Amino acid sequence: MTDITTKETRRRALAAGMHDGIPIGLGYFAVAFALGIAARNAGLNAVQSFIVSLFCNASAGEYAGFTLIASGAAYTELALMTLVANARYLLMSCALSQRAEGLGLLQRLIIGVDVTDEIFAVTIARPGKLDPVRFYGTMLVAMPAWACGTALGNIAGDLLPARLVSALGVALYGMFLAVIIPPAKKDKLIAGLIVFCFAASYAMARLPLVSGIPEGTRILVLTVVIAAAAALLFPHKEDDAEVQA
Repeated sequence: MTDITTKETRRRALAAGMHDGIPIGLGYFAVAFALGIAARNAGLNAVQSFIVSLFCNASAGEYAGFTLIASGAAYTELALMTLVANARYLLMSCALSQRAEGLGLLQRLIIGVDVTDEIFAVTIARPGKLDPVRFYGTMLVAMPAWACGTALGNIAGDLLPARLVSALGVALYGMFLAVIIPPAKKDKLIAGLIVFCFAASYAMARLPLVSGIPEGTRILVLTVVIAAAAALLFPHKEDDAEVQA
């Protein structure tokens, strides 16, 4: 393969990744408005909010962090809460590592910076090995959108009606539906697992014995148990075409 062909392939992969990142970025931008308000309430200005969101694309982790900052919590508490709230990303990274054969340490570290629910979903849904250039393209759109939305929410959040700010959060749920509905239509097993996950998550949030467990921990436990059970009971075998893709 010539250098020109290689550059063209990378350019197309980068463009495809940026295309993947547009709907994700739009959803992030809208949802981050409310996050910017939380950051403002915690005493952060627009620049600080932008920097935090640029390096931490995690709504639950950031909300928890801003809440603790506002309450004057210690750094150790902030670190532990962030770890628990974002623990599920460890599992996502492990899943992606199974498709990262041949990637160097630097490439893996860059990818690990922005393993979010939505980026993970669109990446893992593609068959074959992980394309780092395409992943970078998605990051280039999603990360700035999340950070800019947080900064603008910090600036303008207080000027918007409370109902409008709340309505902006609907964009994130729409984005999740766009990710899970296509594979659910193709595979009844996936559809069944999605319904079961929703039901199990709701039950754990309501049952007296487990409802007091932090949300991040509940999600982590459910993810491990359901994913392990599904892998053991309904193993998925990739065909040769997918492996070589």
